[in-house]
Amino acid sequence: MTGTMNSIIIGVAGGTGSGKTTVSESILDRVGRDRIAYLQQDSYYRDLSHLPYQERTQINFDHPDALETDLLICHLMALRDGLAVDVPVYDFTRYARTGQTRRVEPRRVILVEGILIFAEKALRDLFDVRIFVDADADIRFIRRLQRDLEERGRSAESVIRQYMDTVRPMHLEFVEPSKRYADVIIPEGGFNTVALDMVVARVEAMLRDPGRLPAP
Repeated sequence: MTGTMNSIIIGVAGGTGSGKTTVSESILDRVGRDRIAYLQQDSYYRDLSHLPYQERTQINFDHPDALETDLLICHLMALRDGLAVDVPVYDFTRYARTGQTRRVEPRRVILVEGILIFAEKALRDLFDVRIFVDADADIRFIRRLQRDLEERGRSAESVIRQYMDTVRPMHLEFVEPSKRYADVIIPEGGFNTVALDMVVARVEAMLRDPGRLPAP
């Protein structure tokens, strides 16, 4: 399938544990998963398999340099042009790509989720709708701790150390300042049904009315 899709590109940003995934899942469910190409910025962490494991654990994964943003931009532009892309599959227990990929087909709506998607101008400028999911720092930390213990096989000590060493300072330096670029700020994440209703209604209106879509 080729040719410009005239797609809407939506970005969902916010700090770790803010509820970005909950908001994204709600958009997917309510707009229709068959109408959305869904990308997660986490898939674009640089492959560190060439480094010894101990060195990999020392990388600052909350800095923009840890991500292959150029590849994400390339994939977004390809999807917008009606081309399928192969998204890397990342293994967070090994801090490396698996070598496998996930095929994403072009759709009228392209949804991108990630903590740093508004931090770099070249990527930020691709979004037609920018959503920032906000939550208190203590709530975000608790969610981060639960996720890394349950899903990524990490110890509580390592999660706390990483949070203090890189997650919190990088949030203050890059993530929080990027909130000013948002069109919509959603406090309380996926639990804010009023805000979600407004976002979904806006997307549906853009899909119904071709005049509201970005120009090819």
